[in-house]
Amino acid sequence: MTFKDSEKFEKKEIHRNMDIWDDVPDDENLLDENGPTVLESYTQPENNGMRMDKYLSETYPEYSRSWFQKLIRDGQVLADEKPVKANYKVAPGQKILVRVPAPKTLDVLPENIPLDILYEDDDVLLINKPKDMVVHPAPGHPDHTVVNAVMYHCKNQLSGINGVMRPGIVHRIDKDTTGVIVICKNDRAHLSLARQLKEHSITRRYEAIVYNNFTKDEGTVDAPIGRSPGDRKKMAITPKGRPAVTHYKVLKRLGKYSYIQCTLETGRTHQIRVHMASIGHPLLGDTVYGPSKCPFHLMGQTLHARILGFIHPSTGRYMEFEAPLPDYFKALLEKLDS
Repeated sequence: MTFKDSEKFEKKEIHRNMDIWDDVPDDENLLDENGPTVLESYTQPENNGMRMDKYLSETYPEYSRSWFQKLIRDGQVLADEKPVKANYKVAPGQKILVRVPAPKTLDVLPENIPLDILYEDDDVLLINKPKDMVVHPAPGHPDHTVVNAVMYHCKNQLSGINGVMRPGIVHRIDKDTTGVIVICKNDRAHLSLARQLKEHSITRRYEAIVYNNFTKDEGTVDAPIGRSPGDRKKMAITPKGRPAVTHYKVLKRLGKYSYIQCTLETGRTHQIRVHMASIGHPLLGDTVYGPSKCPFHLMGQTLHARILGFIHPSTGRYMEFEAPLPDYFKALLEKLDS
């Protein structure tokens, strides 16, 4: 699926250098011989008075707000072809250009780690991520990640939009969450999937085992999620958080526990874990948002990304992929149901 121009929203990608940046010094550490990519968008009435970094992070959710702040400081963001300052506020009808530096050489090394591949073509790779595997390198997890594995598998065919540490990664799931994730092999596919994520048009269904029984068979948790004021390592429901919506349905009642399906409208960090804990149903095995002690020998929360569906970036057809439950999850269900 490609971006569509309309009166309400227009955004497109322009490759390589543009003459309007001739007077802006290049950062040689950020650029390579292939030149940068330029992103173009047009502000709308609802954007009036919005800070530029906020506008850009909402328009291009595949990039972080702090990353856009750095580009603004480096003179890589123009409003009506003029560089803007950090506190710049946009007005309706402006043409916004962002020069995205070409990706640096990636220091992360490819690793020959077996992948459970669900589907693969020239644009995307769908895998079933195992438990205890981090999606991308981070402090404390510099290697043995999904990124290391897909770099080996895909060689040089990965999108570079999400930075040097996250090539191909348009979304992620927690280390101890299993299931289906998509890796993008080129920037066009990445931008298409990121747009669909922003529009909440991607199908994401998870399955989980949670504490306690439900009074209703299904329901919705609509509560904003942000960093916990008391613990910056945790997420929490907070008025200053970003909108978050989770639909849940009971698949099976298991005495003190429940086997449920969760469908995401949004994709906030730890969304299902925080939302289910907030209504008295923390995930079994989740010692961060649930009881500190688990009655079973589990390695983190019982959460599985079962189904992922999206419009294919090249064919324009809707495709849906399913990852079977891991063995530990099936064994636990049988034990609780006996």
